[in-house]
This record gives sequence, structure tokens and C-alpha cells, in this order.
Amino acid sequence: MSGSESYDPSKYPPVAVTVDVVLLTIMEDSLAALLVRRGADPFKGSYALPGGFVTPDETLATAAARELQEETGARGMHLEQLGTYGDPGRDPRMRVVSVAYLALIPNPPEVVGGSDAASAEWSPVATFLDNTLPESTSILAFDHRRILKDGVERARGKLEYSGLATAFCADEFTVGELRRVYEIVWGVDLDARNFHRKVTGTLGFLEPTGEMTTRGGGRPAQLFRRGPTQTLNPPILRPSPTVI
Repeated sequence: MSGSESYDPSKYPPVAVTVDVVLLTIMEDSLAALLVRRGADPFKGSYALPGGFVTPDETLATAAARELQEETGARGMHLEQLGTYGDPGRDPRMRVVSVAYLALIPNPPEVVGGSDAASAEWSPVATFLDNTLPESTSILAFDHRRILKDGVERARGKLEYSGLATAFCADEFTVGELRRVYEIVWGVDLDARNFHRKVTGTLGFLEPTGEMTTRGGGRPAQLFRRGPTQTLNPPILRPSPTVI
């Protein structure tokens, strides 16, 4: 609206602002997201991302952290903005614009439902992003399937060029264990030899410990730790197409 244009409340009705959080981790050999069961209408009883309305006196990031803690008990996460969602009709109550946040954590905390969330739980993302189901049959409330899908795609993209995957490993890990993180997040099988060459060929990305392990079974494997270089150049490109 330009400075010379008069404000007409009937032309510009109120718009609410909400936040939603996509919190991802690896559990039981699968990529999982933190979801809640809604305890109130609309979509009472449906799965949804943690989130809620922004109060007039708080920032978006503060609101996201508060809603995450109130609805699930999870706290202390580094949240980055994922995107903004404002299609008309995305919320049956009124016009609502939501700012989504993303966090990826290696050690998922115990969670419990609170505030207007009847329960909170970690669930495999594949359950909610099944490509064989049309969008109209989504079992997530609002447009949260779209937001979750965008969050998973952002996480997959970050693995291509960053050291994010090492955060999901123990302090000392084998290349095979690191490769398994990529396979879980990307939903594909990777060639072991090519992967080993790429991650060990980036100077400073992995540091050998000088120790070996047989914990994965089979022949002894070399142990590595996370190195100071956390940018992969060239990046590890995902096989295409990615299977959700």
C-alpha cells in the first residue's frame, strides 16, 4: 500500500500470522519428524506440525521456539526459516499466513503433548509423504504435508554440500555408517566405493582416528571423526529421482 493510499478495513481484513516447525531426526533406520495430534478444532485428532499463533509482542523465531516447547516439550533447537505459506483457504478459521522453521537434530528428545496438542510423537516421514496418495487424501492438517515435504527436501539438499550428515553419527564413525545416514535421508542406495572416494577425497572433511572397528560385522573398517572442513566441494549429488 502506498503512502498516499487510504486504509479501508473492509478491503484489507485482518490476517493472522502463525509459525510451524519441521523437526527432523533419524530413528530406527528411518527419517522421522516430530508431529502432534491436534486437541482442538479445526482438524481435531489429526496429525500436524508443532506450531501456533504469533503474539503481538514476540518475534517469529521466539514464537516458533515457544510453540515447539509448549506443544511437545522440545527446546533448545537451532531453528532456520524454511518458507512462508499463505494460500487463501489454508486455514478454515480465517486468512492465516504461516512462517515455517526447520531443525535437524541427531539425538531426539523425549516428547509429550501440551497446550492444544493432545499428544506428540516421532513418526517416519514416509508415512505422511507417500507419493502414491493424492494431495487430497493427506492425513496431515492444514497444508502441513506440503510444509513437511519442503522441509525434507531442504534437509536432503543440505546433505549434498555440507557436513550435516556427520552430526547424526557417533563421535567416531566408519564411512559405511556415514553413508547409511545419506541413504536414510535421501531414500536411496549408494555405491559404497564411489561414496568412500568422495567423502575421503575432500581435504579436511573427515579425519582418520588411526583405529579400526568390526562393530558393523565383516572386515575391520577404519574409524573417522568429523573434520574442520564442513563444505563438500565438489558436492555429493543425489541420485535422481529421489524416492520418498
